[in-house]
Amino acid sequence: MAIVRISGIARDDIVSLLAWTEETFGVDARFRYEKLIAAALRDLAEDPQRPGSVVRHELGDGVRSYHLRHGRKRAREQGVAVRKPRHLLLYCLGHSGLVVVGRVLHDSMELDRHLPEDYGDWE
Repeated sequence: MAIVRISGIARDDIVSLLAWTEETFGVDARFRYEKLIAAALRDLAEDPQRPGSVVRHELGDGVRSYHLRHGRKRAREQGVAVRKPRHLLLYCLGHSGLVVVGRVLHDSMELDRHLPEDYGDWE
C-alpha cells in the first residue's frame, strides 16, 4: 500500500469545496462528499495506477488524475452516496511508493490554468 501525502494547496482545495458543498447543499451533503474524497484517497493508496486513473503528460512528468466518480462504489459500500461528483484528484507518483496529491479541482476547470509552471516537479 502506498503512502498518500496531500499538499497544502490540495488541503485548501478540499476545505473550500467542502465548505461550498455545506453552504449550498447542507451538512449531510458535505459529509457524503468528505467520505467520497476519503474513499478516493484510499483507492490511490491501494493502487496509484488503478483503472480510472489517467496519465496527464500535458501537466507534467508523472502527473495523473483520478476522478471522484471512480470511488463512488466503495463509498456507497460504506453507506455514502454522491450521485454526480464533479472533482478530480491531481497527483504524482514519487519514488518509494509515495503518492502526492497536488490539487483537488472541479472537472470543468481548465486544469493548466490552476497549476504553477513547475507542477509535477515534486522530487
